[in-house]
Amino acid sequence: MTASPVFAPFRAVASAVRLAFRNLLQDRLRFALSVVGVGLSLMLILFLIGLRAGALRSAVVYLDNAPGSVGVFPPGTKSTSAGSAQFLAPETASAVASTPGVARVTPILLTLGLADLHGKKEVIKLIGYDAALGGGPWSLKQGREPVADDEVVLDRVLAGRHGLRVGDTFEIGGRRPTIVGLSSETSSWTGSYVFALRTFVEAVVLAPGGASFLLVTPEPGTRISELSARLQTLEGANVVLKGEVMANDREAVAGIFDRVLLLMVGAAFIVGALVVGMVIYTATNERRAEYGILKAIGAPGGVLYRVVASQAVVAASIGAVLGVGFAYGMGWLVMAARPQFMVIIEPTSIAVALAAGFVMALAGALFPARAVARLEPAEVFRR
Repeated sequence: MTASPVFAPFRAVASAVRLAFRNLLQDRLRFALSVVGVGLSLMLILFLIGLRAGALRSAVVYLDNAPGSVGVFPPGTKSTSAGSAQFLAPETASAVASTPGVARVTPILLTLGLADLHGKKEVIKLIGYDAALGGGPWSLKQGREPVADDEVVLDRVLAGRHGLRVGDTFEIGGRRPTIVGLSSETSSWTGSYVFALRTFVEAVVLAPGGASFLLVTPEPGTRISELSARLQTLEGANVVLKGEVMANDREAVAGIFDRVLLLMVGAAFIVGALVVGMVIYTATNERRAEYGILKAIGAPGGVLYRVVASQAVVAASIGAVLGVGFAYGMGWLVMAARPQFMVIIEPTSIAVALAAGFVMALAGALFPARAVARLEPAEVFRR
């Protein structure tokens, strides 16, 4: 019984893959080194993408857990990372609170500071908030929230690095607050969050009654777009939806990461493609006589291209799977050693890495495949 021609392409691919495995396994050490090389290249790509995703997540972790849907900022400011020295006047909060449709106003005073922890300077993000209105730590690992001006909640990762516990003190802005709680999910590569009453932060930045921004919670049934339009009429304020503020914060961090990240990802891709190309070229060159015979008996160029490409795809595919495992391991090691650096490896990132591995394989197979296609059987037989 004659096999259906529908399955002919699949049989051709299967034959090419079997031949690719046979050729690659002729030198197992070389094959293993090539797979590891591709795996390390893809590990670097996936790890860098995960590091960027973690940095973007850290950039918005506070707003993501803070109350409100609309932000009110000083004029010209629309991001918490803008680093503006401007503050909203106390009457702005009152005007916002009296706006129809507003259920709650949460004033936040945010400033970067240098904390002296056992003689070492650490950059922190000092959050001043009103306990009754929210905006403080959302995940207390130990202790309680501040109730007095000389009390703070410190990030537990930062505290662990310096051996600090609940009840200890440290210096910031010429003051020595007492640690009354340790928070989790508040560590960041740009500075860990430290929470205190707003009156304490006001004294540190010398801005009594001021606020860096207001987080506005609408009343039930009030449309956010309508509330935002009403708040736009206030003078001396810039009204931005909280989602837009978070997008602006991510964009600010991405601007720092992306240029360097693109260069490193590009370098890793080139290295991986070169590794695949060298291995496939060597394996192809060792089989020149066999390819010459195939051409002499009439094998079309497509068959030879398919064999060479299959070798590259096989090597890159195994390397890609290995690279995903390497990336998870590297991410775990980095977060265990430096918890402030969050590494998030998402399914979309894995898909990007696998696609990069496939493109890497095709790029690496290009030169060997062209060499095979140009091979003259008579030249091989003369040798």
